[in-house]
Amino acid sequence: MREFAIGHHRIAVDAPVFVIAEIGVNHNGDVALAKDMIVAAQRAGADCVKFQTFKAERVATATAEKAQYQLRSTDPAESQIDMLRKLELPEEAYPELLACCDTQNITFLSTPYSLEDVDLLARYAVPAYKVASALCVEPAFLRRIGQEKRPVILSTGMADLPEIEEAIASLRREGTEDIVLLQCTTDYPARLEDTNLRAMQTLAATFGLPVGFSDHTQSPLPSILAVALGGRVIEKHFTTDKSLPGPDQGTSANPAEFAALVRGIREAESVMGSALKQPTDREKINARGMRRSIVSKVAIAAGTTITAEMLTFKRPATGIAPRHFDALIGTVATKDIAADALLDWSWIERRS
Repeated sequence: MREFAIGHHRIAVDAPVFVIAEIGVNHNGDVALAKDMIVAAQRAGADCVKFQTFKAERVATATAEKAQYQLRSTDPAESQIDMLRKLELPEEAYPELLACCDTQNITFLSTPYSLEDVDLLARYAVPAYKVASALCVEPAFLRRIGQEKRPVILSTGMADLPEIEEAIASLRREGTEDIVLLQCTTDYPARLEDTNLRAMQTLAATFGLPVGFSDHTQSPLPSILAVALGGRVIEKHFTTDKSLPGPDQGTSANPAEFAALVRGIREAESVMGSALKQPTDREKINARGMRRSIVSKVAIAAGTTITAEMLTFKRPATGIAPRHFDALIGTVATKDIAADALLDWSWIERRS
């Protein structure tokens, strides 16, 4: 698997999972709230906060309808473009947000929605680009991002393998090779039965790139399972208050939920451990008391030929190991051996 860095974080099999708090548009255009969310995300254990960079007029036409999930969570009478206008961040906010991230020691990322947005983020030297699922099928847009030659986190919601292959080719055509593919189900909230985490493994096997999971469910389980299945990046929507207005608040994790998710991810990493099958240091200590040795079942007089019937196996494992049982049969006791004694090689000799 290709390895690279996003900011100070390595994306690699042996590196900690990169956990992204997707603030997105949950700040509602309020820079102070956005900074509060950065602080809260860092305290909840996120490695990164991600925003969305756009101008409403460059995202939707004046007559564009809202998505179904937006109709459920916002005023149905409001147009999509009017909703988006309230969710924009002004360009002058970016230095403040970046400075806040630096102070909190958390990585800043954002998702651009137009060529102008790519340029804006380039001016602020973002360490990577996040591509939204909806834009995964736009080769010209991806080529522009590819020209920056920075790592790309590519969400693959709604896409099939040929579309993903084309997206990767578009980025690589311009020299971008550091790509993470996120399995994603584009629904808010996504149903557990639509999560399809095995598709993440298919992406890894097909393209040989690091993979991860953009989690739109309302359960911590899919993200934790994604880590167990090899995900190196986990993204989850984040808010400080689910009752705030906006299309994504209700399906986002609050600080307590996000902190619990991060704990689960870190525990999953710990549980996964190493692929090397060998006893741990604690197992080695326990083995002395739990494994067994070869023990005399009866008293054995000196000069007696040892038979299977004279032996048994008992704890602790500080004598002759049971795997040497066959080698003991037919040997001769060189001293009187009491019953229930752990045999010792110095007490026997082989017959010629």
